[in-house]
Amino acid sequence: MMTTDSDTIRVASVDDNEILRGGIRFLMLAFDDLDWVGEAPGGEDAIRLCQEVNPDVLLVDMKMPGLDGIETTAAIKRACPEVNVLILTSFHDPDLVRRAMRAGAIGYVLKDASKEELAAAIRSACAGQTTICEEAANDLLVDPVDLAVELTDREREVLALLVKGMSNKAIAKQLHRSPFTVRHHVSQLINKLDAANRAEVAAIAVARGLVR
Repeated sequence: MMTTDSDTIRVASVDDNEILRGGIRFLMLAFDDLDWVGEAPGGEDAIRLCQEVNPDVLLVDMKMPGLDGIETTAAIKRACPEVNVLILTSFHDPDLVRRAMRAGAIGYVLKDASKEELAAAIRSACAGQTTICEEAANDLLVDPVDLAVELTDREREVLALLVKGMSNKAIAKQLHRSPFTVRHHVSQLINKLDAANRAEVAAIAVARGLVR
């Protein structure tokens, strides 16, 4: 297993395009706090890679032969739940964005992002914070009736902390509430926003401007 400075973020990627993998690897050299620890040409290899090098953040392409990006994300989260999956793709179809978040991705970034934007997304992913590129965020916007979701003040407080990547336990401590109460609020948020999990709640909240 590779070892790195504890202050750096361990980054790996999976993409069937060797040239793109090389480009991302080269891009990482521009940032002192990002450490490249490996790459894989497909989903099955990515699972083995994560088990071997345990990256903080895994960049996952969406369209790949064999396991696609969504299947790879789900498999990675089952095998290595501590790995933060950041989708890096050329596609931002609404269905793909939602399915990726439901599979466990923490963010969704397009390949035409600048190196600074990608680095910022990687840092956010490592911190447990959701990052959605503008195009993908727009895909999560629905009709105005659905946008008028009513949240209580407490739900908005919980949502703001959830988007920051805080756990239920940390949110409970911050708000001086019991973990059970926070779990209830998170469940309410999942229901009200028609989300499948916390990651999708955060993505929808960012897309709809529900938090500042």
